[in-house]
Amino acid sequence: MIGLAGLGMTMTSAFAANKACDGVKVEVTEARKTEYAPLVAAAMGSKVKPAQVTFSAIMESGNWSAAYASTPAADDGMMFFQTVNGKKHFRDVWGGYAEPSEKPELVSWAKKLGAPQGLADCFAETVTE
Repeated sequence: MIGLAGLGMTMTSAFAANKACDGVKVEVTEARKTEYAPLVAAAMGSKVKPAQVTFSAIMESGNWSAAYASTPAADDGMMFFQTVNGKKHFRDVWGGYAEPSEKPELVSWAKKLGAPQGLADCFAETVTE
């Protein structure tokens, strides 16, 4: 897998219409950016401030979510969060480049984290487009 820095993908409306993302909230709104920026910054330690985080995609399904984030301190990555007792907890990050033929492997990886099927499918579709 290769870093995605510099690809500059915009993923909001394309994924809303994509069948792989049916049932998954995929809108990148100001409210969601405001909610997820501190979570991404916290997951990275003190390397970045929330204001330095930008998003290509934010997706939510059940008590799981994933944010495709860019920061000045690391390659772009899809960060996975699980909500437990009303609080989102960072679980893992996927970074790299994937071909459409790798979708089954990506879905399997996300499901092993505990992500629901819909989020796993949407993630795999998002990072291979």
